[in-house]
Amino acid sequence: MNIVDKADEEILALADPLWRDLVRFSNEGKYGEFARYFSSSLALAMDQVVAGHQFANSELARNLSDDFDALGIIRRGEHVTVLYRQRSTKKPGEWLGRLVLGYENGKVRIFGASIF
Repeated sequence: MNIVDKADEEILALADPLWRDLVRFSNEGKYGEFARYFSSSLALAMDQVVAGHQFANSELARNLSDDFDALGIIRRGEHVTVLYRQRSTKKPGEWLGRLVLGYENGKVRIFGASIF
């Protein structure tokens, strides 16, 4: 099974709820919940101390808006990258969100997530 073979609508149906959860758990500072759909490689690479510090000290990471929209999908190898326009409840402007998805052991997992 390769996620790049799915139609855009199918990918967004998988990606949007995951992004929504990332936004919610980031705002709540719940790292364990935030990382629950991470691939094993991403989970191992994440430094929990650094992530906890980000949650505690980043005004953007703790004030993400539910107001986001998908800008596009990039397919490469066995992963797709979904780009989001993300807004904040405290800071004016827009940010670029990036969510990388693929399959691990038959389940859709997050292989990367960031906001620029």
